[in-house]
Amino acid sequence: MKAKLLVSTAFLAASVSLSAQKSATITVHADQGKEIIPKEIYGQFAEHLGSCIYGGLWVGENSDIPNIKGYRTDVFNALKDLSVPVLRWPGGCFADEYHWKDGIGPKENRKKMINTHWGGVVEDNSFGTHEFFELCRQLGCKTYVNGNVGSGTVQEMSEWVEYMTFEGVSPMADLRKKNGHEKAWKVDYFGVGNENWGCGGNMTPEYYGNLYRRYQTYVRHYQDSAPIQKICGGPNAGDDNWTKKVLETCFASPAPEDAHGFMDGLSMHYYTVPGESWMNKGFATEFTTDGWYQALGKALHMDDLIKKHGAILDQYDPEKKIGLIVDEWGNWHEVEPGTNPGFLYQQNTMRDALVAAVTLNIFNKHCDRVKMACIAQLINVLQSVILTEGEKMILTPTYHIFHMYKYHQDAELLHSDLTGVDTIQNGEFSIPALQESVSVQKDGTITVTLANLSAEQSYPVEIALTEKKNRTVSAKILTGAMNAHNTFEEPDAVKEEPFEGVAEKDGTLSLEIPACSVICLRIS
Repeated sequence: MKAKLLVSTAFLAASVSLSAQKSATITVHADQGKEIIPKEIYGQFAEHLGSCIYGGLWVGENSDIPNIKGYRTDVFNALKDLSVPVLRWPGGCFADEYHWKDGIGPKENRKKMINTHWGGVVEDNSFGTHEFFELCRQLGCKTYVNGNVGSGTVQEMSEWVEYMTFEGVSPMADLRKKNGHEKAWKVDYFGVGNENWGCGGNMTPEYYGNLYRRYQTYVRHYQDSAPIQKICGGPNAGDDNWTKKVLETCFASPAPEDAHGFMDGLSMHYYTVPGESWMNKGFATEFTTDGWYQALGKALHMDDLIKKHGAILDQYDPEKKIGLIVDEWGNWHEVEPGTNPGFLYQQNTMRDALVAAVTLNIFNKHCDRVKMACIAQLINVLQSVILTEGEKMILTPTYHIFHMYKYHQDAELLHSDLTGVDTIQNGEFSIPALQESVSVQKDGTITVTLANLSAEQSYPVEIALTEKKNRTVSAKILTGAMNAHNTFEEPDAVKEEPFEGVAEKDGTLSLEIPACSVICLRIS
């Protein structure tokens, strides 16, 4: 009884203290729409790495694990509910060592290969071009294929594009038909190489820029009604020299005035590494509050990177016809103890959820330049939305962020002002306690996604709508201890819950957002 009284007293004291706090205010200018948030910002990335493909997405038609034509039923249903807009495949670093002809035709005749880049394991190539497009068809998502520049030829890339997209009579179209698919597929995006500054060939930007010009020439638009958007390999994080030199090379004469550097998008990769360095990244579940704020401070750096590379793009593309494509992002921790270091398997906590939340809010606000993004990666690798273990599957806290945020897809970004926000100072990082983004769907429903970056402090918040009218409000919350996570023994330790703590008066919404939490409000 005494212990209970002490806890209650402490809670009361905290409540009194918080009630005296000045509220942060989000002013939503419901009449000031901006750009449309491309749904592709909420894209996913599946690489032949660890058990992302084999065991994660794909178990084969003869597996004891329930499946739909070889795709895990539980995983497929979870992805369907996530409204995945675009899927990137087959890599990553794997893309520049992948030879597509090894993954077509009867599965029993496909060549086995050693995945030399990731773990040295043998793959049987049972998941290839046909399986990828069938998965995307069933999910109803766009396709993003990465071609091999590092170890492949122009001919190999050209023939793959022909195989995938040509409807007429040709050697590759005939081969596709022979392998059981009469009609051509739609390739929405084609990446010409990957990380060619590193694992994709250790190239200089000038050299890659010239290779890009050459290779993209043979990424043909065989279907006028279904053009392929070509993605040029861009910088690693803050490497502005790569961006400058590649753009300079791609825009150099001779080039038609309307070629726009022969590209529709320029990729950028940025990983949040909470530890001291790449050699000491720290673990996913064991960290201090310093590790918490370090991760969030580095995640917020995404805003600076977009502005930095966006400013360079503006010099060549002031009309913003070239999208900045952040097709690899997320937390990169040390692998879980006892797992293959080449599989990049890591757990996923509320810290990962907050990193996802603030990053997606940043993408939303930069949707005039950021046209697609793909978190790394889909299943069992890095900051995954799903983890599997044999026949078991769990949804990670990051999954729930994407599920809560899906209403932003193809919605109109609204101008919002966030004022009265505390600043958290932790070492070199100065972090706003709260961060938000706001959009409105075609039916008039407003979505507010609000993140509390404090590991310890809750905050009162008021949301003022400039357009006053009677509205219905519903809300979901994702919250927990900073290292809270789901396990195969406790799959629902962290999940979305209804949030009932929203009050409305005279067009203003009031709530108190707990520490370490993300709230999604739906206002209609």
